[in-house]
Amino acid sequence: MSTDRPQDRFEALLEQHRGIVGKVAGLYCHHAEDRRDLAQEIRAQLWRSFPRYDSARPFATWMYRVALNVAISFARNASARGRHFPARGGEDLEGLAERDDGEHEGAGPQGLDRVLFLQRFLEGQGELDRALLLLYMEEHSYRAIAEVLGISETNVATKLSRLKLRLRRDALHIEQRDARGEPAKDGGRRWNSTN
Repeated sequence: MSTDRPQDRFEALLEQHRGIVGKVAGLYCHHAEDRRDLAQEIRAQLWRSFPRYDSARPFATWMYRVALNVAISFARNASARGRHFPARGGEDLEGLAERDDGEHEGAGPQGLDRVLFLQRFLEGQGELDRALLLLYMEEHSYRAIAEVLGISETNVATKLSRLKLRLRRDALHIEQRDARGEPAKDGGRRWNSTN
């Protein structure tokens, strides 16, 4: 495929990094229709911004930055219109327990509980912290995260440290609740981290 034309070059780069759009849309929208709308808006903004892309820099970094900015604006506009994205129920993740592809280690009841716990934790964070955690879980360097989010590496390290502490605290709280035999207040499953 010729990459002489900007549109051809853009389409090739977008195809190469198409997973980014899906990950970002999935993090900020829980209904399939909303995810499709957001993914379309991200792709449109990427195309509008493409003439300003500096090819001396990694495309994926630039793409994350544009995609996350669009997603954050999308979420804020939805909230301003009175539309809230409710937390996902287990129905979106229930199929993980039956999967055989090995993609989710320990995707039985305890593994699924951990996935749901992490999903609920992410949903409880603000837009910037969600973006930060997504990039961290994608194993981007602090420098790359800082570049995407427009904050300093020190700020990335500080925010991640605080988020990790909060995550550990929340997990410990659930473990202690389960050890006491108390039911989950949100109707969710119990998580036994020793299994």
